[in-house]
Amino acid sequence: MAPTLDPIESPVSIAEPLAYSAEFIPRRFFSNGHLQTILGNFLPRANSLPAGEEALVEVSPASGGQIASRVRCVCHWQPEEVRATRPTAIIVHGLEGSSSSQYVVGNANKLWQAGANVVRMNMRNCGGTEALTPTLYHSGLSADVGAVMRHFTQLHGLTSISLLGYSMGGNLVLKLAGDLGSSAPSSLRSVIGVSPAIDLGPSADALHIPQNRVYEIKFLRALLARFRRKVALFPRAYDPSRADGIRSIRDFDERITAFYSGFTGADDYYYRAASARVLDRIAVPTLILNAADDPFIRLLPESIEKIAANPHITFLETPHGGHCAFLAAPSAGYDGYWAEHTLLRFLLEQA
Repeated sequence: MAPTLDPIESPVSIAEPLAYSAEFIPRRFFSNGHLQTILGNFLPRANSLPAGEEALVEVSPASGGQIASRVRCVCHWQPEEVRATRPTAIIVHGLEGSSSSQYVVGNANKLWQAGANVVRMNMRNCGGTEALTPTLYHSGLSADVGAVMRHFTQLHGLTSISLLGYSMGGNLVLKLAGDLGSSAPSSLRSVIGVSPAIDLGPSADALHIPQNRVYEIKFLRALLARFRRKVALFPRAYDPSRADGIRSIRDFDERITAFYSGFTGADDYYYRAASARVLDRIAVPTLILNAADDPFIRLLPESIEKIAANPHITFLETPHGGHCAFLAAPSAGYDGYWAEHTLLRFLLEQA
């Protein structure tokens, strides 16, 4: 059990629910990875967060006649007299998510109640921010997370920061940690990836197999709708015909993501944007949560070898849990969101 700390002089205080177990035991009748994934996506969440403070953070300067790129963050700050010394969690959502995604809100509530500052970050274009950047968003923009981290560190003098990412967001925070390597700032205390898309190519291709098409279609519809909004906002920058005939995530990344983001094609994008390339360079305490029955996240053997060889990485793979779900049986005082309680415990231990 994490120690109980003074709420003012020490970073946080937290009492673990009696029903929480370090071992993940799936909710009864929902051990199947698809059921976990679907139920985890649609279950309503209680939200007792105070009103957030919105901040626009510049992540890329204006150039070539284009406007600067900014992202919208929703912040929940502890009282000013203790803010700088409290842990600060920057939460990054997954593909076609936002700062309002249910897993972001669920984590934010637990972190806030534990006494931490919380920054719910929207990736470029997400959360209704298409007009704030002339660019698209993609899995390689780990520098955006770094820009947000630096912005709030300088603004509030933060001394303990954790980066928390789900799925695509998990790849972003792991890639940033690997890019920083041993030069990571001392204020960066931990990095956490839940169901992270570490190997982008195999995971994108896994979405196209028949049993996963329902997920791929959902993502594709949202991606194409977002691309059409970008076309309407920046008609000189984007050709709407490039979206014609797209039937898979790989098609989208080949014809749109790679084309407009400086990659030679989907394979080049998947290689250069994947955190798999830099896992061996991560030098801060890192937690990776993965479920063996995740329907579409694929970890290559070489990535697993890099993880196992890096003493800074704690890798927890459960037999069940689906994608970003990890739903255990709820009970009095315990909501059953095992991953959220597990990562909170890790975050506080490193803070």
